Amino acid sequence: MMLEQGETVPAVSVKDADGLDFTLDRYRGKPLVVYFYPKADTPGCTSEAKDFTELAGDFAAAAVPVVGISKDKPAKLKKFADKYGLTVTLASDEPGTACEAFGTWVEKSLYGRNYMGIARATFLIGADGTVLRVWPKVKVKGHAAEVLGAVQAL
Repeated sequence: MMLEQGETVPAVSVKDADGLDFTLDRYRGKPLVVYFYPKADTPGCTSEAKDFTELAGDFAAAAVPVVGISKDKPAKLKKFADKYGLTVTLASDEPGTACEAFGTWVEKSLYGRNYMGIARATFLIGADGTVLRVWPKVKVKGHAAEVLGAVQAL
């Protein structure tokens, strides 16, 4: 089950694009946006990351960091960020613990084939570590601006 509004964000460890471990708890005390995406350097995921990067100044002005999480290796995330000039924090969840904890590791279907993958979803987390809002099954176009609107309404 995907985390829902009012639930506490689990303390999970991920790696940044340099391969260094960190937990989302390091952001405790301020709101945070966490978005999960299936795979770096694919069209939808690239658009989403670029959209969040374009609005990074507005998120920073609201003092709300943005973290994108996928199961890609840190080296791939670094290459992805460098290729597109991405400024949002990209995190690697290779073992899938964060995906499992947030409920974004789900069964998917494509052309009649079932497989496990990351559901594109975004979470707005409050300063106290509880989920304020969830966007499940995200459609990329306009999504980052919608999330920014929710952040600015805090």
